[in-house]
Formats: sequence, structure tokens, C-alpha cells
Amino acid sequence: MVKNASIETETQDARSRLVIAALRLFAEKGFEAATTREISEAAGANISAIRYYFGDKAGLYRAVFNEPMGESSRQANVEAYASLSMTEALGMFFRDFLEPLKKGDEARLVMKLHFREMIEPTGARQHEIGAEIKPQHEALVAMLKKHLGLQRIDVEMHRLAFAIIGMAVHFYVGQEVISAISPQVLSTPKAIDVLAKHLAGYAVSMIEGEARRRAQEAIHEQ
Repeated sequence: MVKNASIETETQDARSRLVIAALRLFAEKGFEAATTREISEAAGANISAIRYYFGDKAGLYRAVFNEPMGESSRQANVEAYASLSMTEALGMFFRDFLEPLKKGDEARLVMKLHFREMIEPTGARQHEIGAEIKPQHEALVAMLKKHLGLQRIDVEMHRLAFAIIGMAVHFYVGQEVISAISPQVLSTPKAIDVLAKHLAGYAVSMIEGEARRRAQEAIHEQ
């Protein structure tokens, strides 16, 4: 039993090393320029390990792109939103969303890879949109619809959802700017947890503002 556990640990370590090494090289060079040989050498693994774990170079790239920080995908628990209060659901959303930032340099490499994917697309971004981004957005919109007591989802609701999500996205896209202006905002895991809590509070204020706007429009239409 101990021997089997040791083998499993070594297997996971080898796979993780390949993902992390590939993340760095794909982010720096792009999919085409980064070779499987240099990835395996950087990971301290045999080149055949790429075929064993990922099938081929494209499979390795998909794993790197879809597994945040070299770990298994951690989608927000969107099904739980429906059973929580708005404040609790927003708190969960922002905690889940910002958790990878605690990885520091790896988070920066992930963003660099995503920027490169926009310039040199491989199709990985489309998979991410369908598998992770869209379900999160739809869950948030459903929560807004329920809280605002609306009969249907309109474009204003999507606009609000994008604005709420955009607050968190900025802390990924703007890491370099934030580090230059106020590095303490993202300096520690505790600081990131505090950020998530505050973003949830800001989002509640935005939603309350939208509720007031809709109420005022309804009065004017009468």
C-alpha cells in the first residue's frame, strides 16, 4: 500500500512538473516555438512522459491552459449559488475567482499565456469560454434575476454581470500596474481574501444601485 502511494505521488509530481515547465515555456515562446524536448528537460522528465500523460504537445498545451496554476480545474461551484443569499454567493464567487492569485508568479505566467493565446490562437480560449466562463456568467445572471425579482433576463442584466466580473478580472490583467502602484493589495494570501470580501461588498452596492435604477424607470413609465 505504501509503495503504491509512493508511485502515485511520483506520477503526480512528474505530471505537475511538466505542466509548470510547459506553462513557463508556452507563455514565453508560444505553442509553436516551445518544443517538447525543452519542456521535458526543464521539467526533469523523459520526453516520452508527455505522450504518456497528455497524448501529445497539443494535449499538454490544453492541460496548461485549462488547469489553473498547474492543478486540476477549479470551477466556481455555480450550482451552490442558487441555495445561498446574494452576499454569500458573491463572497464564494470572488473567493473562487481570486484564489489562483495566491500562486504569485505562476498567476502572472497564466495571464501571459492567455494574452499570447489571444494573439496566436490555438482554440483553447474557446474551450475555456464554454466550459468555465459561460457557466459562471450564467449562474451570476440567474442570481441577479432572482434577487431583482425580474421575469426575464435582459441586456442590462448581462451588462451588470460583466461589470461585476470585470472587477475581479482587472486584478489578473492589471497585476503589473497594481504591483507598481499598491503592491500590498495582492501581496499575501490574506490580502487576496480581504480583496475578495471587499469586491463582494462592492458588487452588492452595484446590484442595489441597479435595483434603484429599475425602480425609478418603472415610476417614470407609469
